[in-house]
Order: sequence, then structure tokens, then C-alpha cells
Amino acid sequence: MFEQTFKNIDDTLRKDAGCSSELDYVEQTSWILFLKYLDDLERDNKDKAELKGEVYTDIISPEYKWESWAVPKDKEGKIDHQNELTGSDLEDFVNLKLFPYLKKFKVDYHENANTIEYKIGEILSELRNKIQSGYNLREVLNTVDELRFRSQTEKHEMSHLYEDKIKNMGNAGRNGGEYYTSRPLIKTIVKVVSPSIGNKVYDGAVGSAGFLAESFEYMKESKKLTTNKDLTTRDMEILQKETFHGKEKKSLAYIIGIMNMILHGIEAPNIVHTNTLTENISDIQEKDRYDIVVANPPSGGKERAEVQQNFPIKTGETAFLFLQHFIKILKAGGRAGVIIKNTFLSNTDNASVSLRKMLLESCNLHTVLDLPGGTFTGAGVKTVVLFFERS
Repeated sequence: MFEQTFKNIDDTLRKDAGCSSELDYVEQTSWILFLKYLDDLERDNKDKAELKGEVYTDIISPEYKWESWAVPKDKEGKIDHQNELTGSDLEDFVNLKLFPYLKKFKVDYHENANTIEYKIGEILSELRNKIQSGYNLREVLNTVDELRFRSQTEKHEMSHLYEDKIKNMGNAGRNGGEYYTSRPLIKTIVKVVSPSIGNKVYDGAVGSAGFLAESFEYMKESKKLTTNKDLTTRDMEILQKETFHGKEKKSLAYIIGIMNMILHGIEAPNIVHTNTLTENISDIQEKDRYDIVVANPPSGGKERAEVQQNFPIKTGETAFLFLQHFIKILKAGGRAGVIIKNTFLSNTDNASVSLRKMLLESCNLHTVLDLPGGTFTGAGVKTVVLFFERS
């Protein structure tokens, strides 16, 4: 349904001087998709309010709505070429008016960080429009306008197409695994840890949110399979607002993660833009803990000494710090599936030995899944999945 539309967007971006890589294509597509999604979300919410006899309050002011600036329509619903902005007029509006207006939402709604309003401000604060030609931008807007976010079928197809873009981006960059963990591997890990509705699921290195999105799909399907009943309104409310939690340090991955969750049907994802490792794990309390941890943390980094101070086992290896964080943040009886370099199992340095001891003493490490070489594009390292339960 939408595959050709996505190809057309990429074709237009390739012509633009401001976009030079797959990363740029995904980033620029993301903010435009997000604003189109917002427009459809507002329409749906308005329809629901009218059915209930309630008054709907718009999130976006009239002049900044999609139908006003992006793709104005005439009375017959066709694009109104007389009133559409293009060229430098469009560039000026987007860069000097639209982005500043939307960024302000982060300040205005900072006390309600889990709302869609705050997410609007946060996402647009992390981005800038890189499409240098207003004529190319006009072409992209008209193409994106063909996309629909109104039905589950439409969102489902779009989520697959978007994940293909993330995959291409991963394959194009040296650090492919940073953005993309293969879908079959994620499905396997989620199936083993088996989250159920009522569990809180966490990924502290969320990347493009593949683990959280797959957990959402798994939890919906398993409820239907085990009870032979559809999800209740309360089930959906729990999944929408109380279940999925993530943290991400890098701006682009953070935006892609939020967009990926939105396309899977989570309206205002609980993904926070922060560096997980700057939190001292001795400060983690029972209320902060989760039932399920699923993650593919970055490895090989050289973390600064002040970051290492947040952990009992000091090491520059990023993945080892994440593993300490994950062990500490699991509830008693909580289940985890974490990808890590296979050298973790055999290294004889003090940090590796101490961390293995910590894992075995505080958790039941019941399964180690050895992954074949080449699982992560361009990474060139052998990895394993550690499956454990907190004692």
C-alpha cells in the first residue's frame, strides 16, 4: 500500500544537497512522518470526542496544523496549489516559525513528560530541517500526505516499512547494530522472557525500540492465544501508558525509537532522552525496578572515570556497566534477555571475573544462547544472549 510512497520520499531526498546518507533520509523522513501522524491523531481524537458529545481541544494551533502549512486542500479535498508554500517561503516557514513553535512544547509541558505534547517538543528540539531546497521539501510533503495513520492495518504496514529503513540505515553505517538488531533475534529473546500484560518492560539502551515494539506485539498476541479473548479497554490502557520504558543517549536513535513505537500503536512512548550510565545504581529503589529487561547494549566504549563511579565494578567497557545496571534494576523474580560479547564468558580481567560472580550470585543465569558470526552487520564480533532471572 505505502511501499512506493516511501521509495518516492527517498528518491526526492537523494536529490537534496542537505541529505547525504541513509541516516539523513531516516531522520528527515521521521520528523515529517511525525507531524503527519499528529494530524491524523488529532482527527481521530476529535471524532472520538464528538461521538461522546465532548468538546475536543486541539494540540496544535490552526496555522501550524498540517492542513494549513504542509498540504492545504481546496473544497474538493485536492491540493490547493494556489495557497501552498514552496521554495524559500516554505523553508522560511519551517525553519523560522514551525520548528520554534513546536520546540516550545518541551518547556510548556515539562511537568508532564509522558504526554504527547511533551514528546512533540522533545522530538523537535533534537532535530533540524536539513532539506535545503524548499522545492524538494514541497515534493516530500505532498508524498507524505498520501500516507494514512488512521487504521491499525495502515499503521502495521507503515511500521514494517519504517523498520526496513532502520535496517538499511544500520547496514549503511559502520555501527549497524547501534540502530538495528535483527527482528528474528528480537522475537526469540522476547519469546523466551515471555512478558505478559501487567509486567513493566525496560530497555536502558533502547536504540530504535525494536525490543519494546516486539514486546508490545507479543503481549497482545499471547493474551489472545491464552484466553481466546480480545484485549479489554483496560488492557490497552495498561499497554499504552504503564508497560514500556526506555532510555536512549543519542538524539537520532531516540527519535527513531519514539517514531517506531508510535507506528506500532503506542501513542506517547515512555522513552527518555538520557544517558542511562550517568545514574548511580546504588540510588535504584524498589519503585524503580522492572519485571522484564530486554536489551542489546552498546559495547566497546571507553566510559569516563566519573561515569564508572556510578558502579561497584569499575570498567571502561560500556556493556559491562549496562549489565550491572540491568541486574540492579530487575525486580526479584524478574526476567532478562541481554545481548553481550561472548568474551564476557571467558575474559580473565578483574572486571569480567567480578561481573560474572555478581551475575551468578544475584541471578539464576539459566541459558546462554551462542549467536552465529555476522549476526550484527559490520560489527565483526561474536555475541551471546544471557537469559537470567533475578533471585
